[in-house]
Amino acid sequence: MLIKRPDDIKSGEITDKELYLNRRQFIRTASLGAAGLGSGLLIPGLLGPLGEARGATKLTGTGKSAFSTDEPQTPLKDITGYNNFYEFGTDKSDPKRYSDSLKTRPWTVVVEGEVNKPRTFDIDEMLKMPLEERVYRLRCVEAWSMVVPWIGFELSHLIKAVEPTANAKYIQFVTLHDPEQMPGQRRGVLDWPYVEGLRMDEAMNPLTILGVGLYGEVMPNQNGAPIRVVVPWKYGFKSIKSIVKIRFVEKEPPTAWNVAAPQEYGFYSNVNPTVNHPRWSQASERRIGDFFRRKTLMFNGYEEQVAHLYKGMDLTKLY
Repeated sequence: MLIKRPDDIKSGEITDKELYLNRRQFIRTASLGAAGLGSGLLIPGLLGPLGEARGATKLTGTGKSAFSTDEPQTPLKDITGYNNFYEFGTDKSDPKRYSDSLKTRPWTVVVEGEVNKPRTFDIDEMLKMPLEERVYRLRCVEAWSMVVPWIGFELSHLIKAVEPTANAKYIQFVTLHDPEQMPGQRRGVLDWPYVEGLRMDEAMNPLTILGVGLYGEVMPNQNGAPIRVVVPWKYGFKSIKSIVKIRFVEKEPPTAWNVAAPQEYGFYSNVNPTVNHPRWSQASERRIGDFFRRKTLMFNGYEEQVAHLYKGMDLTKLY
């Protein structure tokens, strides 16, 4: 499916993104100032519900990451308007259409299981982690891809804070289950809540982050607000959204798509162009916004950073 763009709009007639955001920020700040709240939106983190401020609230104090790709970034409107988030529907436009119902304040993430220091993190507490901009490739199993400027922090920071025991071999993540806020959960497309997992060494890899924003702003609801996993060398469905629980476990945990269709989706789900999905080839992909397809890269182009994690494994069987 190609995204169509009108040919009669000249580039000079398109409002610059920064100018557009600054104007919105000015209007919002002025209205808050009238209520005696000042300009608190420009501090690291977020004051007030994400649903109210989405697209206008910036995350400040973020550093640049050496792990970022220098490839052209996918436009914000495509990142926020074309994505999978089955909790809001199965069509690519459903998340943007229906995710306003998601309330992301208050929001906590429970960390439990094989750890010495189980605890509950408030989202604003997590926003005080060392945030970075990570421009990562995103490759979806349906053979389309993007380049997304995520804002987040290394998952390893959280892992170290809770001190896993020697029995912690895997991490399981759990998405919010609330059909009132997430209308897609009223349908039996998957066994809700959505769950995903990583092996401990995958989770500790510096490429693995907990994302809290993109394009310098707080995470839009349709992209997994207020916090999600981003694992850039795996297919997109591994990067679970709207997390409420993280469990450290000894055995490989079940994952949503592996339970739903084990013949199509394995636990590892690494981007591997030599292993076809049963219903289509993974050898090539179409970058959103491009007309022509391109060759799919092993591990989505992150082979140098992660191939050692799978040394000796048969990646055609452990897909």
